[in-house]
Amino acid sequence: MGTCYQRLGLILWLLLAVPVLVAPASAAECATDAVYLRGDWGEVRFSVELADDDESRAQGLMHRESLPRSAGMLFVYPHAQQVGFWMKNTLIPLDMIFLDDTGTVTFIHEDAQPHDERPVIGPRDTRAVLEVNGGVSAQMGIDLGSEMRHPAFPDETAAWPC
Repeated sequence: MGTCYQRLGLILWLLLAVPVLVAPASAAECATDAVYLRGDWGEVRFSVELADDDESRAQGLMHRESLPRSAGMLFVYPHAQQVGFWMKNTLIPLDMIFLDDTGTVTFIHEDAQPHDERPVIGPRDTRAVLEVNGGVSAQMGIDLGSEMRHPAFPDETAAWPC
């Protein structure tokens, strides 16, 4: 009899837990180690390392031999400004997704090549840049006007608030 109740308890737990485990990104809590992007193309989550000071922004993803497909680095600046990136000492191709104060995608530089020292200059109103594996933004359909959800964008100005 005890085994029957244990199985019933397990089944009930699974029925209650599974919806939480597969909840859409819009229901997820904002955290500094994850970003959510959405647009007409759908929605995606990336685990991110945060580069929010001069030292971490200067280091970036240099010398990394790989990056998981669902991971990236989010560069956050104290205010909107024009920023530039280069690929010196970067070993993997990257997409650079530039965002304004509202977390809206304003520019995408696709498939930046390793060791390229030519600068990639973003728009003057760049507040953050998400770097992901080269080609991922096109594969996912991420495009201009897509919106990011992350605590770096204050709720009062964010296009997609936390």
